[in-house]
Amino acid sequence: MKKLFDELSQQVSKLTTQKYSTSFSLGILALSPSIRPAIYAIYGYVRLADEIVDSFHGYDKVQLLRRLRIQTDEALEEGISLNPILNAFQQAVSTYSIGRPLIDQFLRSMEMDLEPQHYDEGLYKEYILGSAEVVGLMCLHVFVHGDLQSYERLKPYAMSLGAAFQKVNFLRDLRDDHFELGRTYFPNVDIRNFDNAIKKEIERDIRKDFERALIGIRMLPPTSRFGVYLAYRYYISLFLKIEKTPADHILQSRIRIPNSRKLSLMMSSYVQYKIAAV
Repeated sequence: MKKLFDELSQQVSKLTTQKYSTSFSLGILALSPSIRPAIYAIYGYVRLADEIVDSFHGYDKVQLLRRLRIQTDEALEEGISLNPILNAFQQAVSTYSIGRPLIDQFLRSMEMDLEPQHYDEGLYKEYILGSAEVVGLMCLHVFVHGDLQSYERLKPYAMSLGAAFQKVNFLRDLRDDHFELGRTYFPNVDIRNFDNAIKKEIERDIRKDFERALIGIRMLPPTSRFGVYLAYRYYISLFLKIEKTPADHILQSRIRIPNSRKLSLMMSSYVQYKIAAV
C-alpha cells in the first residue's frame, strides 16, 4: 500500500517544481516520462533546502537545516519519510544509486549560506561544487539510469553545466543576494566597485563552462538529451540578456526571461535540436 503514498510524494515534488521554477518545469517536460519523477524529486529536495536558507527569515534556520539533514539521514536509512518531498527523494536516491557524498556536499554548501561569507577562490569553488555541480551529478545518475561507466564519462560536463547555471544565477541575483541576503559569491569582488570590466571577466568564465557543457549534452541518452538541451538554451538566453546589460543596471534590477519567451524558446529549441542533431 506504500505505492499510493509514493505516488502522492512524487506529485508533491512535481507541484513544488512547478510552483518555484517555470523554466525547469518546461525542461523536465521534455525528458522521457520514465525519468521525470526522479528529477522532480531531486528538484523538490534541493528547493526545500534553498528555501530554508533564502526565505525562512525570522525562523531558526540553523535548526531547520540541521533537522533537514537528520531527516534526510533517516529517510535514506529507513527507505521512507513522512515528509513527501523527502520520501520521493530517498526513492530516487535508492533507484538510481545516487552517492551519499553528493548529498553531503550539497548540504555543506547550504550551511555556508547560513552566515555571511567572504568568498575567496577556494570557498567560491567549494560553494559551486555543492550548490550546483553535485545537483547536476545527482540528475546525471538518473539520466544514465545508474550506469556508472556512463556517469564517469559524462561527469565533468555535467559539473560544467551546473556551474554555468549557478554563475548565471549569481549575476542575475547580484543585487538581491548582496542587499537582501548579505552575500556576494564572486571571489574578491567588492560590489561597490562592480563595473563592466569585472562583469566581462565573469562572463568569459561562464562562457567556457557553457561550451564544455554542450559537449556532454550531445553525449546524453535520448531520454534526457532534449530536456537538458532545453534548460541549456534557456540559460544561454538569460546569459545573453545579462551580457547586453551594463553592470550598473545589473545592480538596479533583476534580469528575467518572460514566461511567453520561455515557451517560444521551447519551440525554437526543438527545431534547432532536430536540425543540428544535438
